[in-house]
Amino acid sequence: MLRVFIGYDPREAITYSVLAHSIQRRATQPVSITPIALNQLGNIYTRERNPLQSTDFSFTRFLTPYLSNFEGWSVFMDCDMIVRDDINNLFALADDRYAVQVVKHDHTPEEETKFLGAPQSKYQKKNWSSVMLFNNAKCKALTPDYVNSASGLELHQFKWLDSDDLIGEIPHRWNHLVAYDEPDNDVSLVHFTVGGPYFNEYRDCEYAEEWFEERKIMENCEQRK
Repeated sequence: MLRVFIGYDPREAITYSVLAHSIQRRATQPVSITPIALNQLGNIYTRERNPLQSTDFSFTRFLTPYLSNFEGWSVFMDCDMIVRDDINNLFALADDRYAVQVVKHDHTPEEETKFLGAPQSKYQKKNWSSVMLFNNAKCKALTPDYVNSASGLELHQFKWLDSDDLIGEIPHRWNHLVAYDEPDNDVSLVHFTVGGPYFNEYRDCEYAEEWFEERKIMENCEQRK
């Protein structure tokens, strides 16, 4: 069973559903998809919301290894994405030498705000944590106590690891940044990081038609007599 955790924010509920559908529709192995939703975490996650957080899952993403009992491999991804490939092909990249594997973007956004007026934070390793392939047994530092108390930079810059040598790399095709990366039709995962077609101001962005088609397929329900 492949384990995928998706960040959930009620303001973008439709994006979670479309992403989950895009994964299930292409998967060739059983996939367990779990939303990381604040209302389901109870006393596991207790930290107050930071004004710089753009989503409910800015920090809760790092609970993925804990929610996986620190066993096996799990993938975390933001909700503002669609997957265009078999998710098994991402898990096939798992390398036991590493604690976590990511697309190592060299990305410094120029804008000050993004979707829903959220502040656009700028820091080293920006967007590395938006798709993470976790080797859960090597991520035992990510206890609820640590995730509740560590700074945002400690979490997103992987300071919980003994060395950056424990951060492996996955191909760029698994985290294509719309509006930043050069247009490319041969990618496995599309990331609407600034804002996606589900917001009026981004309805014509790259891959917008494909997102709407994915939603249409998801919503289709055959009528049977």
